[in-house]
Amino acid sequence: MFTAYDTPEPPEVLDRREGPHGEVVLRRHGAFLQIIANGCFLMDTSDGRSERRLVDAALAALDARGTQARPSVLIGGLGVGFSLAHAARNPRWGRITVVERESAIIDWHRDGPLSALSARALADPRTEILKTDVVAYVNETSDTFDALCLDIDNGPDWTVTEGNHSLYTSAGLASCARVLRPGGVLAVWSAQPSPEFEGTLWNAGFQRVRTEEIPVARGVPDVVHLAVRPG
Repeated sequence: MFTAYDTPEPPEVLDRREGPHGEVVLRRHGAFLQIIANGCFLMDTSDGRSERRLVDAALAALDARGTQARPSVLIGGLGVGFSLAHAARNPRWGRITVVERESAIIDWHRDGPLSALSARALADPRTEILKTDVVAYVNETSDTFDALCLDIDNGPDWTVTEGNHSLYTSAGLASCARVLRPGGVLAVWSAQPSPEFEGTLWNAGFQRVRTEEIPVARGVPDVVHLAVRPG
């Protein structure tokens, strides 16, 4: 079956910016938009099922714990906007807060090529975009949420920048637990399973740790690591 990536045309760079964490690039390749950070492919608009499942899996885990009717969610990483847009389409969610450290990515959503995916979600009164680093945010904020959905790297074992590694350590996960209410759910997107990360979640005091596979259009399945802060 023909897809837009089968086109012989090379990707077209739509915007390239240097920020405090390095270079961020937005490209168009056929029908799809791609985000590249420091030469590392992050995500594109070709599928989105695993990003949507990240949000749905967190809500399902909350429901299994008997959560309140309109739980709040903190999404770490705006990306191409699949997770935000999917959360905003669901009236079950209450407050939807997104933390994104790259000004360029926020701009591409507010008035750039990615606005077609996220305009409705950004206009939703439940939505708030915070321009900050999620690692710093979970260490410093006094706010708490029912769910924390992280999608800032290619996984715990494949971070985009070296500073992100600390988020997946016992100390970083303790900070994640701190911004979760008792019984709150942590959901972490990854391009591949990480048994070592599962062990770190258990050691950090989380419960009900499990890994859920999500089939994708091409290649090996993505996964969502799920864990619950004790009530």
